[in-house]
Amino acid sequence: MADTGAERITTAQALRARVWNGRWLLAAGVVAVAAVYAFAGMSVYVVLLACAVLLAAAMLPTGGASQSIQSDAAIEASGLQRLSGEYLAAAVADPLIIFDRTATIVHANAAAFAAFGGIAPGLSLSLKFRAPEMQALLDSVLSGTVASDVVDYTEKLPVERAYRVSASSVGHATDLFVLVFKDQSETRRIDRMRADFIANASHELRTPLASISGFIETLRGPARNDPAAREQFLQIMQNQTGRMARLIDDLLSLSRLEMKPYLKPGTEVDLRQTIDSVIDSLGPLAKENSVVIERDYAEGPLDVPGDRDELFQVFENLVENACKYGQPGGRVTVSIARGGAGPEPGIDVTIRDYGPGIPEEHIPRITERFYRIDVESSRTQKGTGLGLSIVKHILTRHNARLSIKSEVGKGAAFTVHLPER
Repeated sequence: MADTGAERITTAQALRARVWNGRWLLAAGVVAVAAVYAFAGMSVYVVLLACAVLLAAAMLPTGGASQSIQSDAAIEASGLQRLSGEYLAAAVADPLIIFDRTATIVHANAAAFAAFGGIAPGLSLSLKFRAPEMQALLDSVLSGTVASDVVDYTEKLPVERAYRVSASSVGHATDLFVLVFKDQSETRRIDRMRADFIANASHELRTPLASISGFIETLRGPARNDPAAREQFLQIMQNQTGRMARLIDDLLSLSRLEMKPYLKPGTEVDLRQTIDSVIDSLGPLAKENSVVIERDYAEGPLDVPGDRDELFQVFENLVENACKYGQPGGRVTVSIARGGAGPEPGIDVTIRDYGPGIPEEHIPRITERFYRIDVESSRTQKGTGLGLSIVKHILTRHNARLSIKSEVGKGAAFTVHLPER
């Protein structure tokens, strides 16, 4: 009922405004009708009818474009008046808290309840957020020193989250203020990963460089005239430069993979042919390590969508690791099996060695960049610490995944699960 009364008042005001705006035109029309009545002997009823028509015309909207704009503005204003602060706060995806001049919570949206819990209207923000940076933020805004301010804040429980918190006043003379928490946790995590990656890459490159620099000094000094030492040191230097070259190649491979979009369907790869090529190419390495590579393939076509060169790199890396880190004089089994009937049929490729195995605590981290179970063994085998990370990136692009099963003393099995279509 209240809304109806307000609408009637608004309509009456609009009609009065239209009559006033058209007053001169209305007056001119009345004078013209009066003149015709005086000189032409027109009936008084016709005069009244003409005046009524003029009045109605004056009330009609004029200027179609401007009237449309005014109408749209009136509708928008009416809609905004009906919106409450709660509706607006609920539309914000980030945690948002409205509080008054005493730092008491007036309203918190659903995202704030989910992020912090235990907050309700009437609770003091100073008691809820005790961190010094939050206290300083509230003091600066409530004191009127600044209209708005931003700080970084870390919430420890239930899980650690990093926020960029902004505080500002709401409107003019409302005595209300708002806190908005922008989650920065993922950004911080990526920054830490980038910093760790740069530190690890620098360390991996610095080690062979220091070795080469030391041998150069030795060759220019004490070993200048020692042919046997010179030959030995030059061989070590060549090995170290080869290690740096492999590391740079792997870093470039990772960089290229991260910049590539997800693989588009269309191209198919024959797994049987691809893995046979991998095994043939690693024949000399297997012979050097006294390892026999056995094959166990399923019958029928074994085609999957993918990039042949990238899948070759995946299986080459896995088979090479099995030959290097499996028990010398042992065997490596490469099997291809269908993943069973289901909504998304696939093909599983398993590379199994019978070596010392991988301790359980290392398995979740084994695909991280530069993560090594045994640093000395990895460097002895000319590993860069990036191989399994490259495998993971390639499989992600192929909508595939890698699973690892191992038991200490009984070897390890790396299984690649590839979608068939």
